[in-house]
Amino acid sequence: MANEDRGAFIWYELMTDDPASARAFYKAVVGWDIDPGGNAMPTGTTYRMIGRSDGGHAGGVLEIGEDMKADGAKPVWLGYVHHPDVDAAVEAFTAAGGAIHLPAMDMPGVGRIAMVSDAQGATLYLMTPTPPPGDPDATSDVFDYALPQRFRWNELWTTDPEAATAHYTGVFGWKQENSMPMGEMGDYRFIERDGGMIGAIAQAQPGGEGSRWQYFAGVDDIDRACEAVTEHGGTLLGEPQQIPGGEYSVYAHDPSGATIGLVGPRR
Repeated sequence: MANEDRGAFIWYELMTDDPASARAFYKAVVGWDIDPGGNAMPTGTTYRMIGRSDGGHAGGVLEIGEDMKADGAKPVWLGYVHHPDVDAAVEAFTAAGGAIHLPAMDMPGVGRIAMVSDAQGATLYLMTPTPPPGDPDATSDVFDYALPQRFRWNELWTTDPEAATAHYTGVFGWKQENSMPMGEMGDYRFIERDGGMIGAIAQAQPGGEGSRWQYFAGVDDIDRACEAVTEHGGTLLGEPQQIPGGEYSVYAHDPSGATIGLVGPRR
């Protein structure tokens, strides 16, 4: 991936302590096929790829081991954002009051990565990926604004939207020009990259999950997906709500408690 890919969401990762339940859940809800075995990790756990029905990938599943639990790891979805200089991006996060959870490191055949949180506590990965052999201009297709089985929206809920907007637009080169008023919740600020909308920044609500990134997976039928959530050990967090453009979205917890957003049409 070239430097002009700065600011692209290029991978998504589910951290979970129950990969088997996650496999059944996300197959039924989204249509993904999670590797049943996975690759062994140095931590003693596994990493499994998430396959789409078209043969591509949607991300990966990192199994949470006992040592990780002891360090406070909990089931969660995390996004990877491309930056051509991971070390400089890490410095930008810490200079703005953020924290480092995984120092910048090289992973052979994968790229240079780091895990950081912003000053308000929202966590994500920074990454300069290593292109596949023979394809130096390869780009990620895990995010697409319109397609099912891709991630379609990246939402930041934060205790300080003004500071977060300034920080992320500065580090990743995103644009923030348009917004949607949400009454007492403040503005829902749309973020754009390369001329397209990739998500939004909004005020975290009292009693909610605090500052965090929230990701939405595309489904073929929102009602079918909602039924599958409850049938496979998940919990719906409300009813599907119509969004601009006519489709519907809803939040859910998977069987381990990781929050996932779903978006798609009502058939």
